Amino acid sequence: MAVSSNSKTTLEDLAKLAGVSVATVSRALNDHPTISTRTKQRIWALAREHDYPFRHYMPASPIGAEGSIVIVTPFVHGRALPLSHPFFLELLANIGEAARARDCDFTVSHVAPAGYDDLVATVTTSRASGVIFLGQGTLHEAFNRLAATPARFAVWGAQLPGQDYCTIGSDNLQGGRRATLHLARLGRQRILFIGGNDPEAMQRRRGYWDALAESNLTADPKLNIAAEFELESAEAAIGRLLRSGVKFDGVVAASDLIALGAMRALRRAGLSVPRDVSVVGYDDMLLARLSTPALTTIRQDTAEAGRKLVSQILDPLTDHRPEQLPTELIVRESCGA
Repeated sequence: MAVSSNSKTTLEDLAKLAGVSVATVSRALNDHPTISTRTKQRIWALAREHDYPFRHYMPASPIGAEGSIVIVTPFVHGRALPLSHPFFLELLANIGEAARARDCDFTVSHVAPAGYDDLVATVTTSRASGVIFLGQGTLHEAFNRLAATPARFAVWGAQLPGQDYCTIGSDNLQGGRRATLHLARLGRQRILFIGGNDPEAMQRRRGYWDALAESNLTADPKLNIAAEFELESAEAAIGRLLRSGVKFDGVVAASDLIALGAMRALRRAGLSVPRDVSVVGYDDMLLARLSTPALTTIRQDTAEAGRKLVSQILDPLTDHRPEQLPTELIVRESCGA
């Protein structure tokens, strides 16, 4: 059935297109629990396709929002990224401020997609204007497949080869390089990198390797250690390294929280930061400014990231190519200079 472009689509039109009753369409548009997920997906897709104003048909938001965004954290290493992570809290706040400036509501979802089918369900069972994913995890290929659908979404994360979807993130390679070069200029000879195997940390590690080569420093495999984006993981990893007798005088951490964990382990071992070991983090969270000593770090512009992520969802004419935001070295006390 074709709907005339000269007339507005009605509930009756949608019912005929979907092959269901008007009552079923009405319940589906209102996300009624008696309607199956598959039927809701089909009816919402038809409503979008035929420009049916179903967001106005549904009960209005208490604050009269012009749109809505769902924020989702995918699974990483078999578990959902914790929303309590300080960096994510700051990024969420900046997305929220950007959404509020556009008279847009946002919701943090309970779902944590682990594969392509989960991603499809996330973007098709939401009545929101679009979805922002905080991190790629291992879903790069799944996001590429999702980009071939009409789904409106954006990802906070790394720019990767062969990427078909939009990411907003920092220049991780340059950030890791800048942090390492700073320590090398201070005369540090045994510089350690600590981080995980997620796409962003891997790019920061590559920047570290590039800077070591540029500074004629040896890339010792013993000085490349793994830790998740958690204080306790980093503290334990640095503690094990110190007990093994490996010597180092500089630390480049893949996140501020990892850097703070490293500093705790160094203090426990009786070492001074920055006299014995200089430390550089990555993020420039509030905690970095409040730590003792205050943490030298690579700043990510989360305020600009929030604005760009929201724009990707709300502005249909926006260029949806990946974008890397510049980083900035913020020098504080943890390096000694």
